[in-house]
Amino acid sequence: MSSTLTYKCPNCDAGLVFDAEKQSFVCEFCISSFTEEQLKGTDSAEKAERAEKENREFTDGVREYHCSSCGAEIITDKDTVADICYYCHNPVVLMDRATGAMKPSKIVPFRLSAEEAAESFLRFAKKKRFVPNDYFAKERTDLIRGIYYPFWVTDADTDAAFEATGHRVRSYRRGNYRITETSHFRIQRRGRVHFEDITTAAISSVDKKMLEGILPYPLNEHTDFSMPYLQGFAAKKRDIEREALSGEVREKMDGYAETLLRGTVGGYSSVTGASSSLEVLSSHWEYTLMPIWMLTYQRKGKTYTYAMNGATGKVYGELPVSIPKLSILFGAVAALAWLISFLISLGVFL
Repeated sequence: MSSTLTYKCPNCDAGLVFDAEKQSFVCEFCISSFTEEQLKGTDSAEKAERAEKENREFTDGVREYHCSSCGAEIITDKDTVADICYYCHNPVVLMDRATGAMKPSKIVPFRLSAEEAAESFLRFAKKKRFVPNDYFAKERTDLIRGIYYPFWVTDADTDAAFEATGHRVRSYRRGNYRITETSHFRIQRRGRVHFEDITTAAISSVDKKMLEGILPYPLNEHTDFSMPYLQGFAAKKRDIEREALSGEVREKMDGYAETLLRGTVGGYSSVTGASSSLEVLSSHWEYTLMPIWMLTYQRKGKTYTYAMNGATGKVYGELPVSIPKLSILFGAVAALAWLISFLISLGVFL
């Protein structure tokens, strides 16, 4: 077994780090710790070795291209030929073998065709009055490409707790006095919370706004990844590992759990001093590819992106504005304003 393999947490499958003070292996996600003897009784190292073997097999079956103009890195199956960059439409350099590619566990296949994506794009663009005319050219829709984007999908079992102080205020009159009586109660809630399909982009923030704009995906359509799904499409390589997202995912779970437990609290005039805690008992992460039909538009040094969820049809788009069209509108408004002012000066509206 290679000495570079990383032990995996038996509870949540995250990478373990060795804590010199505790003399044990610690999971920074679910806060578990294990001695070396305990790990020897699990398949932690075997899982890491098996994942490394699968990654090598996956890498042998895909090709990679790198765009020298915008820096995009895309992988495709070895039979797919890409001659232009899906992002900036410049020529790309194809490599015989992908480097650093990591095999996904799951994939949500494309459900909508390129023709449906083009029709959706035209409907979207035609709703905007000041889009440049060349944006509607057929050559534009011919550049729509299907790309799988990387996500981490997390399931987890947790033990959540919520504490606060509840206040009940009662006001009444006694003789000439109005009496206000305030009672204070200690509130405690605790329960097991299961999280299903927490979806987090496994790619840098430059694309996150777009990805969040077309969520969610129908996660019940997850299927095991296999190379044929990539035929005719491309896939964006992940550049964020699960360890880097553990804090973001925990923050989501903390917020969801607190909202859930707080929702069981009622009958108080006010609630103060709220605090919550969450212990991750176990979790399961899957590297998943999800489909996007994407079109980019270059105008005056800026890239505009249109994207459509390849499974649901939900759309995200940034559209350029035609300055001549805006000038015509402003000119018409200014002329109308001048005409009204002129007529008023003549007393027409009096």
